[in-house]
Amino acid sequence: MSDIVTVGGLPLHPLVVHLVVVIVPLTFAGAFLMAVWPKFSRRFGPLIAIGAALGLVSAIIARQAGEQLAPIVGVSASHLEWGGRAPWWIAIFGIAVVAFWLVDRGIPANRPRPVWVHVFAGVMVVLGAIAVMQVMGAGHSGSESVWLPKIQ
Repeated sequence: MSDIVTVGGLPLHPLVVHLVVVIVPLTFAGAFLMAVWPKFSRRFGPLIAIGAALGLVSAIIARQAGEQLAPIVGVSASHLEWGGRAPWWIAIFGIAVVAFWLVDRGIPANRPRPVWVHVFAGVMVVLGAIAVMQVMGAGHSGSESVWLPKIQ
């Protein structure tokens, strides 16, 4: 295990993966609230944007640490596919969140959002749902790769 990055003797990958599994769905929930509740967007938009950035950084670290760990523990091709795609979808979602927040904060509180902003909000929510599905797929396939051989 000397060839892989560890924290306290444990591989970095499963530690960072737990951050991804928590932060991406929380960011999605925040993005959904931003989409449907302008006051929430104005108040908590910066926090949700930070969550999106943190989710992306942690997904990239998890992917790199996973690539180091994969030859040692062996993982399924399915996990490699899901894990390879997840950071890209998280990045696209994160960009949408930041862009939406930047646009939405420029709309005065006493004015309704234009129709195109509602469409943008819908796109952001769909991208967030896809990002969460990618995280779930990567997590599920990784858990199966590691644990099924041990419990069967």
